[in-house]
Amino acid sequence: MLAACVSLTASANAEGLEPYQMIRSLQLVQDRIADGDHAALPIQRRLLAIIDERLHTADFENPHNFRALLIYSASGGNPATLDAVISRLKLDEDQSRLSNGLTQYARGDLRAAREMLSATELSTLDPELAAPLALVIGSLLAQQAPTEALRFFDQARLISPGTLIEEAALRRSLTLSAELRDPERFALASRQYAWRFLRSPYASQFAEAFVSGVVALRGEIDLALVEEIVANMRRDQAHVIYLRIARQSAIEGYDNLLTFASRNADKYADSGGGLDPRSVLYGNMALVASEDVKDVLHTLEHIDAKRLSPNDRKLLNAAREVARNILSRPAAGSEASARQGSFPQGEAVVAQEGEDEQLNGAFVADTLKTLQSIDVLIAEARR
Repeated sequence: MLAACVSLTASANAEGLEPYQMIRSLQLVQDRIADGDHAALPIQRRLLAIIDERLHTADFENPHNFRALLIYSASGGNPATLDAVISRLKLDEDQSRLSNGLTQYARGDLRAAREMLSATELSTLDPELAAPLALVIGSLLAQQAPTEALRFFDQARLISPGTLIEEAALRRSLTLSAELRDPERFALASRQYAWRFLRSPYASQFAEAFVSGVVALRGEIDLALVEEIVANMRRDQAHVIYLRIARQSAIEGYDNLLTFASRNADKYADSGGGLDPRSVLYGNMALVASEDVKDVLHTLEHIDAKRLSPNDRKLLNAAREVARNILSRPAAGSEASARQGSFPQGEAVVAQEGEDEQLNGAFVADTLKTLQSIDVLIAEARR
């Protein structure tokens, strides 16, 4: 099938295929992408370019071709082509609203597109158009009406299961579920994606949304479900997921989640490579302020910074600086206490309080300066 699509990209214009036939080929290529065929990505781009060219000469008296035009629009088609084609068509009110709304979407005018498309009744449309349109409307509503957006994403998935449309709808559902503080919905969408689409070239976006959601829903989401979902991944994928959760937890100071993620990261690590320096770093960041800070600093000092990314090296430097700062704190009033015998009792108390205040003031100022520099490092590391 993929070979046939490749042949199509080379000879579509010569064969005079209709836009609706070319859209069907595009959908087949997109299904291959959803199944993990990364080689189909450039074919998709080439097909979109051929469809764009063919639309200028198509016969839109054929309703199949007009539907193909709308599907192309929902796929982020060229707005210049859409303007040129739609301007010469005689359309009824519904056709005009859909075509103009999708043109605004392709142009990037999301507010106008939302106003034109959000009231669309998908049940009145052919499923071939309803599925991508549901995905578009859900995306347009995501910020203003996330609950309603999820409903459209569900419709997109139900109309077009196993396709790139379902893959995108699940990924976008993850982010909204986390924002709505719905751990059950988040876990369900994550599980469905992990079962079906982990080979997709867009799986890295799923991983990012999954990690962010687990961190955002800490204390609410069942961590056993997180382990169940990650268990569907390859060993290297699972290792990276847990490392990213641990890293974010270390930065934000979420100790319980950090412990959970670090433990699982070690479980999925390549046993032949020893301890992963990232896992060691993240795990010890949470212990910097503990009573074992001396041992923590010793561990941090022996992490090979060359094995870390530039941003993680910044985190390592920040953690080392905090630990050193804590260890260098003077024992408040120790010098004054040693000299108490040379003063009358009342004067000794006043002297000790004065020196304590000076020592603490200097330490606070120094600590604030250090923390400000650390905040900068951490902010850069989050990028």
